[in-house]
Amino acid sequence: MIRKTTVLMCLVALLTSGCLYTNVQRPLDKDLQNTDLGSKEGRSSNRSVLWLFAWGDAGTKAAAENGDITVINHADQEFMVVLFGLYSRYTMVVYGD
Repeated sequence: MIRKTTVLMCLVALLTSGCLYTNVQRPLDKDLQNTDLGSKEGRSSNRSVLWLFAWGDAGTKAAAENGDITVINHADQEFMVVLFGLYSRYTMVVYGD
């Protein structure tokens, strides 16, 4: 009985991994060895609640305007998801001068 319970708990943990809370950042660049970020950083986000309501502007242009950036050197994406997407946030991060 203990083995079946342990196996079931491990299976549930594997299948729901990252479903309760996920926070991931990834680059939007292929050549990361030679990346010069610049002196400024700008962010823009959009959010979603209950899979029904979404708001915000997570575009590259909005991020550059928020950081007062005229030349973009690099960009990253950030994803944060809570409770299977019950609340989620997508953020565009740009770096430049």
